[in-house]
Amino acid sequence: MTLERRDFLRTAGFGLTAFGLLGANAWSSESKSDFKIGMCDWNVRDENNRGGNCRPEVIPRAVEAHLRGMQASVATSPDNAPLREKSVRDKYKELCKKYDFTIHSVAAGSILNKIPLATEPQSAVYVIDAIEAAASFGAKNILTAFFGNGDLKAKDSMGKTRNISDGQFKEYELDSSRITRLVEVLRQIVPRAEDMGVAIGLENTITAKQNLEIIERVGSPMVQVYYDIANSWSNGYDVPGEIKMLGKDRICEIHLKDNGKDVTRFDSPNSDIDWARVAKSCKDIGYDKWYCIEESGRKDKFIEDTRYNVAHAKKWLG
Repeated sequence: MTLERRDFLRTAGFGLTAFGLLGANAWSSESKSDFKIGMCDWNVRDENNRGGNCRPEVIPRAVEAHLRGMQASVATSPDNAPLREKSVRDKYKELCKKYDFTIHSVAAGSILNKIPLATEPQSAVYVIDAIEAAASFGAKNILTAFFGNGDLKAKDSMGKTRNISDGQFKEYELDSSRITRLVEVLRQIVPRAEDMGVAIGLENTITAKQNLEIIERVGSPMVQVYYDIANSWSNGYDVPGEIKMLGKDRICEIHLKDNGKDVTRFDSPNSDIDWARVAKSCKDIGYDKWYCIEESGRKDKFIEDTRYNVAHAKKWLG
């Protein structure tokens, strides 16, 4: 995207309705019949049932589990940022080519939960690291996380949040200073994302409407929502309605996991999520990007349970 294009996006004063038109051409989607499902790298278990971040060597295990791609973590701490290393990126690329596999997104997850983007200046570096790594893989988005220390909801002196909705679905008061800081830092990072064609996905605990307000304030269609169905459902949000509100062009990717007691398979009777309604909403908006499983299955059953979950995800969502 040229400098003139970026300047136009920032100064034109467009509203949310403009994002559908601008986002539609940000990149071309693959065929709807080409159902794409991957997994977060921290959920992929090796032969010894160990998980962890930044491990290209687990790609063969992911393939064995019938996954087509993986979300790679950019860093776990300031002293451990493997995707900065060309040798590590090259190893991912080598194995992806060998196994016909895809690194479909890069996560700045645990690192931003510890060092929040909304409060800590150094955190912007990890976001830029993620953008550069994603571009090197040909991935179209990154995940920026806002959990734990990075939560955007306002909290009182007892650490409690406040539901400000009078309706059936919840909406929590936000920390206005954190939101302002987030908007400011995203405005500085966005030109890099625009130039590299990598969307910045916001994964957090706030509503779709609140995320859209942040996106509008930043002023770029390359800031989108990384939508986690289970997280939004557990916060009391209208998940099917939110998916329709956001639309395909403002959701860069979707995390798949379930809620409920001891739920490791997507068709569990203990599930709290109405998957039929969720799947219908995804189909209604024509969502055809990657789904990313954030679930490892039962202990020592990673391959079996992941294959099962992939099959059920295809049945519901494909």
